[in-house]
Amino acid sequence: MDYPISSRAASLAPSLTLAISAKAKELRAAGEDVIGFGAGEPDFDTPQHIKDAAAQALADGFTKYTPSSGIPELRQAVADKFQKDYGVEYEPSQVIVNCGGKHSCFNVIYATCEAGDEVIIPAPYWLSYPEMAKLAGAKPVILETTDATEFKVTPEQLREAITPNTKLFILNSPSNPTGSVYTADEIRALGDVCVEKGVLIMSDDIYEKLIYDGAEFTSVTGFSEDHLAHTIIVHGLAKAYSMTGWRIGFLAAPKPIAQAINALQSHSTSNATSFAQKGAVAALNGPQDHLNDWLAKFDERRRYAAEQLNAMPGISCINSKGAFYLFPNIAETGLKSAEFCERLLEQAKVAAVPGVAFGADNNFRISYATSMENIQTGMARLEEFCKSL
Repeated sequence: MDYPISSRAASLAPSLTLAISAKAKELRAAGEDVIGFGAGEPDFDTPQHIKDAAAQALADGFTKYTPSSGIPELRQAVADKFQKDYGVEYEPSQVIVNCGGKHSCFNVIYATCEAGDEVIIPAPYWLSYPEMAKLAGAKPVILETTDATEFKVTPEQLREAITPNTKLFILNSPSNPTGSVYTADEIRALGDVCVEKGVLIMSDDIYEKLIYDGAEFTSVTGFSEDHLAHTIIVHGLAKAYSMTGWRIGFLAAPKPIAQAINALQSHSTSNATSFAQKGAVAALNGPQDHLNDWLAKFDERRRYAAEQLNAMPGISCINSKGAFYLFPNIAETGLKSAEFCERLLEQAKVAAVPGVAFGADNNFRISYATSMENIQTGMARLEEFCKSL
């Protein structure tokens, strides 16, 4: 039978990060000793008090539908978080809880963009941004960046890219896949362009808490009421609380956009999982001291991996200042990223994500959200592989 597939679905490229992780798991299941640098999730367990809160919610029978936008105490906790960390005021009605940070991004793009609109996306980008724009019928407009600018787009680039059809600019700092962090001045300059041109900003802040080398996170919302009015924050608990499987994300937006997203969500997923929301309240309102230990471990791994990479033939690597990724350049090897990563997995049993998935075919991404033992073994294998090229 010739099954009908919509043009929307047919146009999508599957997630390479998920594909690489699945391939690595498949090889491990077959008995292969594979080192996985693909997954973008911490190797630490969710803090116990968060698990306890969800378990208690289950024990209490909190297993029914909730409001599609999230339980009131979680929306309040998110609003309190943004007031405390960003210094901006949101009413709980401007907060929407959803099924992970990816769902937040999808909802924002789908609720604000339509056919003929343009979405400006700096490259390297998180691989789902362009696909989400295409699903909404919008056109992804890619702004190229390089190692020379630490993979950061300039205000001049942004200004030149804006047309009458531009609806949204996507800002991700700290960045996936590069780990780059924009300075406060850089954030403000980009925000100023968007305010001047009347372009919305989707600020993906999921890696906000994961910062190194004295870098500081800055939210574009804090510069003025105009910056706040032009910005939609997307966020979640996956990275800073190791809650990737819990599927709890949230966003904060101007009220008309929040209302539109709530309506959209009410007809798609409805609410995020009820008892997971109780765990999310505990995450935001409870102790945060796990982060110091996690950041120290991430930092140690980051420094070691970057040093090792820069000593390998054919590889150069800017050290990240945030998130838990490195994005090495492999142009000198003469290989493009897909072939490099395919051969790396086959020959050295090391799984990494080709940079072509992120719009940068001369690079590949490794996640250092894995044990130091795995990183040491993986770096040794990677070095031998590079020497063999």
